[in-house]
Amino acid sequence: MTPSPTVTVLHNFTGSDGSQADGGLIQASDGNFYGVTFTGGSANAGVVFKVTPSGTYTVLHNFNGTSDGNGPANSLVQATDGKLYGAAWTGGSSNLGTIFSITTSGTFSVLLNFNGTNGANPGSPLKQNTNGILYGDTYAGGDLSLCSSKGCGVFYSLNVGLGPFVSLMTTSGKVGSQVEILGQGFSASSVVKFNGVTATKVTLTGTTFLLATVPAGATDGKVTVTTGATTLNSRQTFIVHNSWGSGKAMPTPVMFSAAGFVNGKVYVVGGASSSGLIGTNQAYNPSTNTWATAATMPIPVYGPASAVVNGILYVIGGYTTTSSTPTGMVQAYNPVTNTWTTKAAMPTARGSTAAVVDGGLIYVIGGNGATLRLSTVEKYNPAANTWTTETPLLVGKSEPSAGLLGSTIVAADGYTTSQDTGDNESYNVSTNKWSAVTKDATPRNGSCYGVLSGQLYVAGGGDNGAQKNVTESFSATTNKWTTQAAMPQAVIAPGSAVGNGQLYCFGGSSTGVALQGTVYSNVQIYQP
Repeated sequence: MTPSPTVTVLHNFTGSDGSQADGGLIQASDGNFYGVTFTGGSANAGVVFKVTPSGTYTVLHNFNGTSDGNGPANSLVQATDGKLYGAAWTGGSSNLGTIFSITTSGTFSVLLNFNGTNGANPGSPLKQNTNGILYGDTYAGGDLSLCSSKGCGVFYSLNVGLGPFVSLMTTSGKVGSQVEILGQGFSASSVVKFNGVTATKVTLTGTTFLLATVPAGATDGKVTVTTGATTLNSRQTFIVHNSWGSGKAMPTPVMFSAAGFVNGKVYVVGGASSSGLIGTNQAYNPSTNTWATAATMPIPVYGPASAVVNGILYVIGGYTTTSSTPTGMVQAYNPVTNTWTTKAAMPTARGSTAAVVDGGLIYVIGGNGATLRLSTVEKYNPAANTWTTETPLLVGKSEPSAGLLGSTIVAADGYTTSQDTGDNESYNVSTNKWSAVTKDATPRNGSCYGVLSGQLYVAGGGDNGAQKNVTESFSATTNKWTTQAAMPQAVIAPGSAVGNGQLYCFGGSSTGVALQGTVYSNVQIYQP
């Protein structure tokens, strides 16, 4: 359910795949959701199930009602070993319930049979303490002389051999924010690190609680607490807002490439290396921080626009020679089939341009063609494979940074007739009209850019050839620019892509001119 609210049914239970879903869902570390049903399944004794965020439903285990349990009634918990742990209300050797574990792939094990003395009818979900031990309670059992000889229940612990860890009460924040940390064996000498960067301010309370301040230079990652020879790791990843991190370097350094995020991977295509144009298709997987090679672009270009619509990466225009011969060619890449096709050519051959997607339509803005610093705006309809001409920019420019903010297209910065002016314009699709908005106080072109959290982020770039590392964001709502954390490596003409709520900047160069200066292979990642 969205906040608006829009409700989407992901799965309807049929009985054979579970009934009476109980206890709520948990999201495991693989991103999928897991839960149980009290009844239903092959023995009408309940099931453990998995459902993906898109709604693909899988029964992982059918309870048999006897030896492995009957009627799981509470949510699962994922422990630090990655397994899911839960309890069944009845069943087992004494028909008084069981505790079980199950892997995310479906390997099921009974860990404990309740027999009355040690409890009966487990009534709460299990919890894992930072000492590694699981805890829970039962509705009945224990001292059988109480509560009509059924017992009043027990509070129990179950040690499955998992070691201690630290737990973060807050899993995101900016540099300077305070983070509460639970754990074991803390002392005044405990050292807290955020993804390897030491926190200089730490306050201790007892032996199980620390308050640490996020240090400058911290990036997304695990938090560790070292006390003497013992280091405890957080099970959660801490996200440092308004910060830069890095990914594995690109196999082939490149500038002025196309880039697009499709189905969890970023494809960095074409561009120029230190020796010439390349058609290399480099595929980056953020979740594994690895690179692979995909099908090569048929005709190499540098300085194209790029956009993703319905899982297809469109590489539009660009230059076919290092002497900047513009093209209107449109090359489309399908990652599923790993193939390229050629689409209807853009009416105006140009490079050093930008593209924005709105409603499945691609707007290509500005650039250089037969005439430098174009104000041209043309719209491509991928479904119809057709082009139309739209109202031009107020100011012609190349290498702009552009994005869709709500229902408004913004084209910021870029090189105008003879310099970078910080020109910033907004486009109303319904009226087909451009309007001037607040200029960028740091004029530049060839930046890394993308829309995050409703704002256009612009990072790096060049001002008359001088590298910039400034990062700013523009809000169309307030018509204001805000300075953000500086880019670690100043670059000109990197490839840009947005995915997983982050801005990815691939490579770039020291000059922004083909075959001149240094071409970089680094991957810089911004977390807003």
